[in-house]
Amino acid sequence: MDIGRRAALAALLAAGLVPCTAARAASGVAAPSGPRPPASLLGSEIRRLPTSRKVVALTFNAAWDEAGIDIVLAELRRRGLPATFFPTGAFADAHPGAVRAIGAAHGLGNHSYSHPHFEDLSTVQRVQEVRRADAAIRTASGAEPLPFFRFPYSATTRSSVADVNDLGYAAIEFTADTNGYLGPQGGMSAEAAAERAIDALAPGAIIQMHVGSNGDGVVLDAEALPLIVDAAEAEGYTVVDLRDLLVA
Repeated sequence: MDIGRRAALAALLAAGLVPCTAARAASGVAAPSGPRPPASLLGSEIRRLPTSRKVVALTFNAAWDEAGIDIVLAELRRRGLPATFFPTGAFADAHPGAVRAIGAAHGLGNHSYSHPHFEDLSTVQRVQEVRRADAAIRTASGAEPLPFFRFPYSATTRSSVADVNDLGYAAIEFTADTNGYLGPQGGMSAEAAAERAIDALAPGAIIQMHVGSNGDGVVLDAEALPLIVDAAEAEGYTVVDLRDLLVA
């Protein structure tokens, strides 16, 4: 860790914003409790899982409304499939029941508290965003969040990835976004969203979708989900749970 980030995190420790653990003595940062990411997921943003197997990970961001959550959860439950959800802390505060329902069946990552551009934040501000989101997600879900962080806008920099790694999180981005969040008004359809995911299928692909309607009431990714899964399975892909990557 460089001197600037160490000093900033030391200030947060002194202020009580980062819990004190034995790990702090070695790295200057407290990692999340529970399982941790393997070393292969640290050091850079992850846009594809490090594997040659025909597997794909389904992920969903949650930052707006909860319009598509019941449909998505029902479809995943019907098919017996795992997914990883990345709510913001503000979403968790606004929709605790939705986050609790997600956490009862699937892994919960961290998508910051207020969805800012991380490249414009200092290390202190980045840590506050991550920690505040972690607290909100824990409170809403009653579950242990995963040590996976997804950057708002997928706007990563070397220093911001290092900051979240220092906090014990892997930076999990995506191979392809369906762009379903754009909605019909953005020129998208469920079929077009599914096609973007299907075109990106490759060993270790990570597909990003969204559970909110972004204000228009239409959740194209909820409609596209069965199309994506059907195509992936037809091509011999297995949907994997990102929680299986963690080490004790």
